[in-house]
Amino acid sequence: MDKSHLQRATDNGTQIQRKPSWRSSLKSLRTVESFQFHDFRWLWLGTLSAFMAIQMQQITRGWLILRLTDDSPFALSLVMMAFALPLTFASVLGGLMADRFPRKHMIVYCQSGNAVMTLLLATLDISGLIRFWHLMVIGCINGTLAAFNMPSRQSIVSDIVPPESLMNAISLNAAGMNLTRTIGPALAGLLILYLDTAGVFYLIAGVHVFSVACMAMLRTGHAPAKRSGKGAIADIREGFRYALGNPTLLGLVIMACVPALFGFPYLALLPAWAREALNVRSDGLGLLLMFMGMGSLVGTLILASFRQMRRRGAFLIVNSLAWGISLAVFSQCRSYAVALPLLLLIGLLSAIFMSLNMTLMQTYSTLEMRGRIVSMAMMTFGLMPLSAVPFGALAERIGTPDSLTLSGMILTLAVVVFFVSFPKFRGVE
Repeated sequence: MDKSHLQRATDNGTQIQRKPSWRSSLKSLRTVESFQFHDFRWLWLGTLSAFMAIQMQQITRGWLILRLTDDSPFALSLVMMAFALPLTFASVLGGLMADRFPRKHMIVYCQSGNAVMTLLLATLDISGLIRFWHLMVIGCINGTLAAFNMPSRQSIVSDIVPPESLMNAISLNAAGMNLTRTIGPALAGLLILYLDTAGVFYLIAGVHVFSVACMAMLRTGHAPAKRSGKGAIADIREGFRYALGNPTLLGLVIMACVPALFGFPYLALLPAWAREALNVRSDGLGLLLMFMGMGSLVGTLILASFRQMRRRGAFLIVNSLAWGISLAVFSQCRSYAVALPLLLLIGLLSAIFMSLNMTLMQTYSTLEMRGRIVSMAMMTFGLMPLSAVPFGALAERIGTPDSLTLSGMILTLAVVVFFVSFPKFRGVE
């Protein structure tokens, strides 16, 4: 008899009912069912702390950059680009490493590298030796580490949970990441007042170390997938051929790129939009960011509550259409009463898209190819900040609201073109 169910024992003809275990209780709650697995609990905690460190470091580093460069927004974009470029172009190599080497070890090594880089940054800052070029170099190293870290961190989920729990596990992981988007920046901003940037960097390094300790607790991920025996270039080419030869995976890769190019520029341009459209101060911008984070968190929790979802390909397309239309409407708002619920909706739709797309990529790829396929989605993370550059330049000429309206319209049009060009994608389960 399954131990997760109520167990009954007969003693002298009397039935004794035992209380269900906490694992069986978790299994019965669909939204958090993946927490019944030992390794997933540690993976979730490790991912939560890793992204908490990233969110805190983004705010603290930005504050330090402004201090070093006399409030130069261009300097902020340069450091962001230093992080984004290696994430874009090295992710495929990171995916290959995720298929060739133990994924747990890859995550631990990369996370340890982040801790070392943050300690170096803190020491340079507190000693007064920090220069802008240090931030550029460290940003590039952090982006490279992320390119090797993320494919292993994402693809190891399917090693930990059974296929029927994969969407739940990926959604819960994303929910943890979105939670850090709500808490991390506010916490770092507050701590800077008391610890200065150097003290916060030391604290962030400690958070990275805690994440490493959590990943070390995993029992899964010690063994790599079966090696092909080919060279690295040949294996990377094989990954691209595999994606191009599978209509479902090809559709998922294209669908990952479209929102990265046209759906996410609003993240970088939101401060400028808020000033132009609503004339907000810093507290108003914080409110907008909080609603966006709340929407993302709610979206991933909603997706986690579904055990089964039919016609997931069609749902992904409809979700993307709603995202594009909502973005176009939001950009023309002139009041908080309309902007806040729309921003919450955009956060919800974008979070559902990211989690569902990642779920389908892992579902439809083999174990030997999973890291390389996931790395193609990771490349889009690097495209996100880069894609904001043309829309930012356009905003200088026509205004940020109209630039974001165009972004939403192009996203909607691109999804319609995809809908017509890939009719079989609608039937993906």
